[in-house]
Amino acid sequence: MFSPLMPLTTDPIPPKGLQSSSGLWNNPKPFFGVAFVGCIRSDKRVTLKVKVIECVPNFSEGRDKEVIDAIGDAIKSVEGVRLLDVEFDPDHNRSVFTFIGAPENVKEAAHEAADVAVEKIDMREHKGGHPRMGAVDVVPFIPLHGTTIGECIELSKEFGEEFAAKHDVPVYLYAESATRPEREELPNIRQGEYELLSEKIGEDSTKEPDFGPNKINPKAGATATGARHYLIAFNMNLNTTDVEVAKECANAVRATTGGFVYVQGIGLDLPEKGMVQVSCNLIHPKRTKIHQVLEVVKNEAKRFGATVVETEIIGMVPLFALLDALDYYLQPERLDEDMILDLYYLGGTDDPTEKSFSEMSLIEFSDAVRRARATPGGGSVAAAMGAFGSALVCMVTGLSLTGRKFAAIKQEMLDVRHDTETERGELMGLVEEDSEAFDQVMAKYKMKAESEEEKKEKEKQIQEATKNAAEVPLETMRRSYNALENAVPAAKKGNINAVTDAGVAAHALMAAIEGAALNVRINLDSIEDESYVKKTRKEVEDLIEKGKETKAEVLELVEKRMKEMAEQ
Repeated sequence: MFSPLMPLTTDPIPPKGLQSSSGLWNNPKPFFGVAFVGCIRSDKRVTLKVKVIECVPNFSEGRDKEVIDAIGDAIKSVEGVRLLDVEFDPDHNRSVFTFIGAPENVKEAAHEAADVAVEKIDMREHKGGHPRMGAVDVVPFIPLHGTTIGECIELSKEFGEEFAAKHDVPVYLYAESATRPEREELPNIRQGEYELLSEKIGEDSTKEPDFGPNKINPKAGATATGARHYLIAFNMNLNTTDVEVAKECANAVRATTGGFVYVQGIGLDLPEKGMVQVSCNLIHPKRTKIHQVLEVVKNEAKRFGATVVETEIIGMVPLFALLDALDYYLQPERLDEDMILDLYYLGGTDDPTEKSFSEMSLIEFSDAVRRARATPGGGSVAAAMGAFGSALVCMVTGLSLTGRKFAAIKQEMLDVRHDTETERGELMGLVEEDSEAFDQVMAKYKMKAESEEEKKEKEKQIQEATKNAAEVPLETMRRSYNALENAVPAAKKGNINAVTDAGVAAHALMAAIEGAALNVRINLDSIEDESYVKKTRKEVEDLIEKGKETKAEVLELVEKRMKEMAEQ
């Protein structure tokens, strides 16, 4: 059973009393634990702007209903969190919970659930078909609405450090939060499971945790936490008891054995059902579809005289994935979301097939920018340049980790890479936020105001929105400068064969700083708060000055090392 993810939706029905005559929602209020922070009108439905994170923790208990219920109750006890789904399997002896809410509420709920699991689950007695290493096996945080992968990275770090300190459990950061390339994939961390890790932690330097003691907790085991994007947990059950058949089918679809690039898979025994299972994670379901994996498994199973008799989706699934499968099997001339009656009349959900700027391909984003519209504009492009510059720093440091010649700098490069990855994630989020901030300013200018009181309120909201429109590119400047500082050790000590990439990173990051500065300054001209304007102008000037000095330092290092290469 692999960790599921949910579609990017909120509850479709607006609370009573919040609809105005125009159909827009007034007075943002908490609803089912999710704070509505604004809305925009689309052609067919109201689309909410919310700040929501999803958490999908996996616990090593799938048989004791009392323990499973206690974990669920702990999650539900946290105000501002909504428990969406609970899945458990006796053969796997594993349970998966899906809940959403504002970031801090979600972290609190994860702690509450983990406290119960640590108290009630004993890994010394645990047996099950699914790989595991701890009572609280893995706790992923996923950005949904109004949040970025960078925020989730920071949240996972906070959770991991706090959980390790409270329960004396070794904690590993994985996926986007990973501090080492080999830890990006959870199976690499969990290899050998609880039993082998009990022997290796403390003895094998590659098993040293990111937080907590360098030894296994005998009762609670070890835990992984991290930030990741949504995935689909999809299982296929075969009418045979030969687990080797399931393993062969898993090999056919799994990336590491020559299958689909975005699929993880294992073959498992289901003794209680008298079947075997091919259990898969589709980690990029927009590129590898459910039906593609299913058809390959069907064909592979036929070679052994078996067939897929049932499938299951663990947790929740985005609508687009179901539409893709429906389109494949029904082969309609045309099928899109607008043809589904239920979705046509239900308001309040985002278009699940609509991409954010950060989800677009380079061509798509370039096309979005070239349109004769105000957004995405220079602020979003500046943030994108910062994200690309940060990515180059990550690349250079990532190429400076393996081999004897990098042994002395490996930890430094790991730290720089991880810190810069956080900045990259934040900058990707700022690509979206910059456009949203501009749209909010325009919306405030369009507010109707007839009475003096209404005019004052309108002006107040314009000022607040304009301040936010200045703060977003200012944050782009800050994040880009942080990444630019990290380009210094990358250029100075990193893999010499990638030194020019560090130079390109410096150019891109400085362009991001100076480009974002223009957007800050243009908004400051419309802000009446003189103390804020003065303070912000000073910060802008300081960031540009420091940025130029740091860029020059990086380029000097690049030139020096290029000469060294030429002389070799």
